[in-house]
Amino acid sequence: MNETRRTILERIGDGPVSGPDLAADLEISRAAVWKHIEGLRDAEFDIESGPNGYELVAVDAYNGPAVEYGLEAPFSIEYHDSVGSTNERARALAVEGRADVAVLADEQTGGRGRLEREWASPSGGVWVSVVTRPEISPSRAPLFTLAASVATARAAREASVDARIKWPNDVVVPVGESGEYRKLAGALTEMEGETDRIEWLVVGVGINANLDQEALPDGATSIREEAGDVDRRRFVQRLLEEFDRYRNDLEGVVSAWRELTLTLGQRVRVDRPAGEVIGEAVDVTGNGALVVESDDERVVVSAGDCEHLRPI
Repeated sequence: MNETRRTILERIGDGPVSGPDLAADLEISRAAVWKHIEGLRDAEFDIESGPNGYELVAVDAYNGPAVEYGLEAPFSIEYHDSVGSTNERARALAVEGRADVAVLADEQTGGRGRLEREWASPSGGVWVSVVTRPEISPSRAPLFTLAASVATARAAREASVDARIKWPNDVVVPVGESGEYRKLAGALTEMEGETDRIEWLVVGVGINANLDQEALPDGATSIREEAGDVDRRRFVQRLLEEFDRYRNDLEGVVSAWRELTLTLGQRVRVDRPAGEVIGEAVDVTGNGALVVESDDERVVVSAGDCEHLRPI
């Protein structure tokens, strides 16, 4: 967001401020103040004009400027009413050299999850992908997926949803006491780099937010179904703020993940290229790999499809 407009919003958010006072404080003309106010109104900020000046009454919009306003994380927002894939757009921005930008859409028409599975992404959900350039080795990249899962779960829990994490990348809502669940969200990380360094990471998250059950695939749920509609603008802000927190504290990601996981302690089956592993999920390593213990061995799984099984 333009810094002048950001400053105007901060000023008029605390109560009415006259045009002349804004002009004097910002060292711009009164005509320029009016143009900025009109630009903010075009961005759907609810600004009233009264005898005492301009006042920001509400921020109800779901768009780039609205999400950036009040966001306590260093991301710019590129918003689309509709886009094929936020991850695809974020990859293009990464190739252009961009960093710390979040691509946000009201709907995706070509969303994909892990293993190129189709991800239904209708209007009303939260579909966002972040471009970041961490100075870490590629072996630690999975921690960014865990960070995104933790951030999503925390934001959902603030919205009164009992969100937990299923390894490696799903945010789910438990059903009963046997490890069963309904899927709420998923995270997908893509990377470009070399053997010893990362050029860029794109971390995409899709959340079933304000969606009805009939719009969801089997086995899924939404924030609306679990706790009622959520303010998507504030939800995205909290998700990005928590993600920023944990991408800068990778040492704390695994412990935060453990606190929210539904997978540890469950009997699981993990499909991987080297063959399936069945046993009890007992831990995650410092790089986010799952440790599965069977009757005769302990296996460390770096990637794979994890399924919770009913206890024997």
